[in-house]
Amino acid sequence: MNYQNTLEFAIKLDEQDALRSFREEFLIPKHKGKDVIYLCGNSLGLQPRSAKAYIQDQLNTWEDNAVEGWFQGNDPWLSYHKKLIGPLSEILGAKPAEVTVMNSLTVNLHLLMVSFYKPDNKRFKIIMEAGAFPSDQYAVESQVRFHGFDPKDAVIEIAPRNGESTLRTADIVKQIEDNADELALVLFSGINYYTGQFFDLEAIVGAAHKAGAYAGFDLAHAAGNVPVKLHAWGADFACWCSYKYINSGPGGISGVFVHEKHFADATLNRFAGWWGYRHDKRFLMAPGFQPENGAEGWNVSTSPIILMALHKASLDIFEKAGGLQPLRTKSELLTGYLEYLINEVNKASGEDVYRIITPTDPAARGCQLSVVCKRNAKAIFTYLADNGVIGDWREPDVIRLSPVPLYNTFSDAFKAAEQLTKALTAIN
Repeated sequence: MNYQNTLEFAIKLDEQDALRSFREEFLIPKHKGKDVIYLCGNSLGLQPRSAKAYIQDQLNTWEDNAVEGWFQGNDPWLSYHKKLIGPLSEILGAKPAEVTVMNSLTVNLHLLMVSFYKPDNKRFKIIMEAGAFPSDQYAVESQVRFHGFDPKDAVIEIAPRNGESTLRTADIVKQIEDNADELALVLFSGINYYTGQFFDLEAIVGAAHKAGAYAGFDLAHAAGNVPVKLHAWGADFACWCSYKYINSGPGGISGVFVHEKHFADATLNRFAGWWGYRHDKRFLMAPGFQPENGAEGWNVSTSPIILMALHKASLDIFEKAGGLQPLRTKSELLTGYLEYLINEVNKASGEDVYRIITPTDPAARGCQLSVVCKRNAKAIFTYLADNGVIGDWREPDVIRLSPVPLYNTFSDAFKAAEQLTKALTAIN
């Protein structure tokens, strides 16, 4: 598309946007009586207007039925989680049996590594991207130590080449090939939280399996943002949070994917709990763990219904919007427009004050643009917030801006770029 740097053009795109009505499905914070320009869905998605009603429904069930709410009412709690599986499996490119909802993200990562990180004296290494989200780094380090290995020997972090901000797929594949004989697991983010790079997950899976290793992914910044095909790509496992692009509340419920090829593998370790026990015999309370078939066999604890109600409020909006594909189509256009506008700000200033380190290829990114500020970075971030533009700060000089297709507009992008321009004058 031939973008134009005018508000009239942005308004025209908004008028043509088939998804424009979905903005009304969300509650947008105010700044001086007006909607903020909220570009922080990469950190916490906005609250669906329906969230209170979905929670209230479950509070009513609790009030009316108490413990019998597990078995009675319109949405008995015992099977409530199953209402989430259909839309989630569509978002993740999985079969319904391969997806379940439970716990929080890092807890799930640990539980999955119990099953899929099985080191021995020959195969004990883990490959991951350098600069992964710290929680992933801590989880991997602690898992390695738990098995008696030194992270310095067992963890290989792949960094971009000198002078580059993002990883090349060829370099990832080569590292996997070079360590094939000692490799136990390849664990990558779907999208790197700092740069916004969407990795070639299919290529990573292929290389890992060729090397004889498992392949797993943290999809915190990818789930609900970019199209993934976990089943078709053959990923062994994945986990994600729901509070970013899936808008399910701060600290919202997480989910896991386990490929169906592992369902009958009795050699996989797992930390068991009664919610993962065979459904048909769960209430017999018998000794000896017998897992439910499918990803639900990795469940541990009783479903947190209130968190799941929040999750369902958002997932119902995804279904109403027609799933991820129409959102992705708008996302590429909207993110591309913000990218164009930031580049226009640089042209007008005569220098690259704002350097975007997120890949320019739409297929290699999601909603997020990570912007390195050449000078006065923190002051510019504060200026944006003081003028109603909510982004996200990452040390030492990066502002992350994420136009989310469900609730952001092209006019949001234009007005954010205006404030980036004004910041240069105001702060200098």
